[in-house]
Amino acid sequence: MTITKIHAGRMRGDFRQGFGVEILYPGLALTSDDSGIGPIGRIDRAQVQPGHLIGMHPHKDDEILTYIRGGEMLHRDTVGNEKRLDKTHFMMMNAGHTFQHEELMLGEESVRALQIFLRPSAADLEPIVQFHEFVEETSIDNWRLIAGPRAAPLTVRSDVEVFDARISENLQLRLPTAEFAKNMLLYVYSGRVALGNEVISEGESILTTEGDCHLTALAEADVVLFSFDLMADVYRGGMFSGNQRRSA
Repeated sequence: MTITKIHAGRMRGDFRQGFGVEILYPGLALTSDDSGIGPIGRIDRAQVQPGHLIGMHPHKDDEILTYIRGGEMLHRDTVGNEKRLDKTHFMMMNAGHTFQHEELMLGEESVRALQIFLRPSAADLEPIVQFHEFVEETSIDNWRLIAGPRAAPLTVRSDVEVFDARISENLQLRLPTAEFAKNMLLYVYSGRVALGNEVISEGESILTTEGDCHLTALAEADVVLFSFDLMADVYRGGMFSGNQRRSA
């Protein structure tokens, strides 16, 4: 089994002062030639105080999954959507050739979320925004499919599936079966897990090519798993998901 550990991203701002974003370019742990890994461009772990408005701003050629773990926000965009998002209401913005949006933090609790930038298979696709309401906030000790190119709650226009799970302390959870498993990137949103001889903590990731193995939670952990084809066609020129090595 081949495992590569990827350390946490670079912090901008400060969680304790109401606005912080930890930006992970996973590819920079492997090479200087590409800041992403195949269809995975960038992962932002953010915390934003209530009442804060992230004003209208553009995206181009990014597939963006909004994954909220605390608080709620109001999403507005230039294709006519206005929608509340929270721990059960997820969103995929398939930005395509022209798209802008803004987010207003609601309620009294800080919004804690991942903004996951995936790479489309081609440039200049039609902009689409999708929403999905899950029955439960978390998937306890079982993998939940969130997004994929087909047969998933949210569609991403690339060869990548996105799963999540909350793993109970000391429990072992097998990685997804061979029908899904290709290359896999496991991101630890919170807690601490072990795979093989590696221990992975909050904000860290591992890249593996072996699906027939078990993940052990050393403390209760929320994790996000990407299963993808490293050789599939991806467009590396997206505004945020594209290759950012010169500015990373």
